[in-house]
Amino acid sequence: MIEVMVVLSTIVMFILFTKLYQRYPHPIMIPLVTTTIVSAVILLVFDIPYATYMKGGEWLQKMLGPAVVALAYPLYNQRAIIMKYKYSILSGLFIGMITGLVTIFGLLRWIGVKESWMLTALPKSLTTPVGMQVSEMIGGIPPLTAVFVMIAGFVGAIIGPLVIRYGKLDTAVSRGVAIGSASHGVGLVKLREYGEQELSVGSLSMGLTAVIGAFFCPLFVYLFM
Repeated sequence: MIEVMVVLSTIVMFILFTKLYQRYPHPIMIPLVTTTIVSAVILLVFDIPYATYMKGGEWLQKMLGPAVVALAYPLYNQRAIIMKYKYSILSGLFIGMITGLVTIFGLLRWIGVKESWMLTALPKSLTTPVGMQVSEMIGGIPPLTAVFVMIAGFVGAIIGPLVIRYGKLDTAVSRGVAIGSASHGVGLVKLREYGEQELSVGSLSMGLTAVIGAFFCPLFVYLFM
């Protein structure tokens, strides 16, 4: 019974917040963000253990696999633009990955946090499964890495439109690479509003960032930590 209640309540909440977002399309009102925040508040207020919630939540989690596979459809439709700008996409991803690693390392080193926290935060721009595996490999804290990945996704989805607007990112490739490489799945939800080309480039960027990051994160740690 609890499983059905969790699934239904989460879906209903997401639908309601989607309608609210359609009426008030502010970046902070993105349904994925608001649904997550409200769900967390409900669990805390009513003292519901996370394990109890996940008895039903795991069924929603299992749908992530088919959802990611479904991204192959727009990717196939836009294969021409991807092949045309393949070198721009790859160079953007490499530069973004190096910049992300250097900035988070420099910021945390300047603040003076423990090394284990640095190792935990470095894979923040990867998807959750890959980020947790890389975190474990380099000596971080995988569950906490998952939290950092979610925060990176939410922040990117919220401020991404501002970066696109004021950074003059006026092409589908630039928008897709910028959001997809930094904000993974959560960012793709926002990219869908811009168009299929942005979504396709973003989903490709998300996948390639995970592959590139799985190699560069351990190498970065080996060379600089």
